[in-house]
Amino acid sequence: MNSVVEKPWGSFTILNSGENFLVKKIYVKPGGVLSLQSHKYRSEHWIVAKGQAEVTINNNISILKENENIFIPKGTIHRMSNKESDDLIIIEMWYGERLDENDIKRYEDIYERV
Repeated sequence: MNSVVEKPWGSFTILNSGENFLVKKIYVKPGGVLSLQSHKYRSEHWIVAKGQAEVTINNNISILKENENIFIPKGTIHRMSNKESDDLIIIEMWYGERLDENDIKRYEDIYERV
């Protein structure tokens, strides 16, 4: 069984992984905001399964609704947040040569993580 990893903004569960990919189910609680970040070794694909996500890519902010998706290339500064009163569920796929939580460069974090 896949374990749930709690975060200040919600939680995630790893659903599947292979040599160059990792798939997560991400839950973002109402008001939850992930850090503004980039990755050196991986790109990401996000699909909204439930709710509505506010997505920042570089300096552009857009809204992703259910069944919509976005691609985040390596090195791109990005963030997702849930500004709604309902839960947000994202299916996220990482693709790259190094797939771990240490490949995060944070620029802003409301939870003051480094």
